[in-house]
Amino acid sequence: MFIHPQFDPIALHLGPLAVRWYGLMYLAAFILAIVVARLRLRLPHVAAQGWTAKDIDDLLFYGVIGVILGGRLGYVLFYKPSWYFAHPVDIFKVWEGGMSFHGGFLGVIAAMLLFAHQRGRAWLQVTDFVAPMVPLGLACGRFGNFINGELWGRVTRPDAPWAMLFPSAAQDDRAWYLAHPADVAALHLQDVFSRYQLLPRHPSELYEIALEGFALFVLVVFFSKKPRPLAAVSAVFLIGYGVARFVVEFAREPDDFLGLLSFGLSMGQWLSLPMIIVGVVILVCAYRRAKRAPLNASSVPNH
Repeated sequence: MFIHPQFDPIALHLGPLAVRWYGLMYLAAFILAIVVARLRLRLPHVAAQGWTAKDIDDLLFYGVIGVILGGRLGYVLFYKPSWYFAHPVDIFKVWEGGMSFHGGFLGVIAAMLLFAHQRGRAWLQVTDFVAPMVPLGLACGRFGNFINGELWGRVTRPDAPWAMLFPSAAQDDRAWYLAHPADVAALHLQDVFSRYQLLPRHPSELYEIALEGFALFVLVVFFSKKPRPLAAVSAVFLIGYGVARFVVEFAREPDDFLGLLSFGLSMGQWLSLPMIIVGVVILVCAYRRAKRAPLNASSVPNH
């Protein structure tokens, strides 16, 4: 059993300014996106579509706006709408936390629509190019969560291989301990709570780094190394992320103000299911369309 290192959330003190690790993780995510995109320019089938370094710079700008606006608005609408409708000024207090991946994802989709329209490209061609750039950025974001000691996992047995004590969860641990006496006995938690006043939890942030970050990156990059039908790469990303997030949510503590919803699933799982379904439909349609017309917009130059 491990104890969370309790990192200082502030990485650098620059006079009156404080540079937080979470902000640096966002910066790292965008830098990695540029690196992955530039490496993809070396692939013949990508170069044949006319992508340039300037396109990457512009995509990054659109992506940043989409992630920030979409992530914040998604959190407001999906997770705490009643609170923010009653306190609309708090919507702008992004420094207090509260970002939704699914909202950020929708924000990026909107940003890519705008970029595609302005460049005269097929929207799905743009999303196919962007998909491999995303997973490492997700890993950076989850690492930021881990540094902050937030979004921890569900309570587990103290002898579980990766069980971790989160000092930042002390209040929640005590409430859980008092509210679930049967589970406390079944999981043999009395001794560890008596000693630490904390409960062992899954470090779900690390699971997300592994699945939503590195595993998804390998999957999408490997799949996109060869020419694929238009929308196929985007579909594989949707399916891969949706499945990874759905699985990890079984180990992640649901938001206390929501809890588990219908059928014992979390909000994250309910938001991931449509991604999986849509991804499967798009992938099937992409390959069916490719059989009818092998030369599609994904395999020929756009300009």
